[in-house]
Amino acid sequence: MTANPTFSKMFHQLLKRPTQTRAARSVEIFGWIMMIESTVVLIAPQWVASILFLPPLMDQSATYFRIGGMLLGGLGILYVASGRLNATGFVFASLLDRPLSPVMMALLWYLGIVPGSLALVFSISDFATFLWTLLAWRAEMAPSAVKH
Repeated sequence: MTANPTFSKMFHQLLKRPTQTRAARSVEIFGWIMMIESTVVLIAPQWVASILFLPPLMDQSATYFRIGGMLLGGLGILYVASGRLNATGFVFASLLDRPLSPVMMALLWYLGIVPGSLALVFSISDFATFLWTLLAWRAEMAPSAVKH
């Protein structure tokens, strides 16, 4: 039975980025995209609302929008760290999770909970990066990709 690596060893691997699969790299990049989106929402929620054709945010709704941005940033950190550490289980889990986003966004839009522009942006982002990760995963699993 092998011991779990220490925190400092894991942190060093996170900074160094060991050998990484293409699928893990796509997950990492998706995480960076999420963190950038999060930062923009935190800094300029009114501007983000305007480019998504949302009505102007009142003080309380801007605060909630920022909280959503903070949660998005937290998920981004998980994606970046998991991708950089080549966490195959997380890559696989993201392949189960991200294709559900367009379905959930369509439902939220249909119920009048989320504006169509917001639902469309999230759906395109999640599904496009899901396809990228899936294609990378499949290419890595192809018999010609197996290293001897």
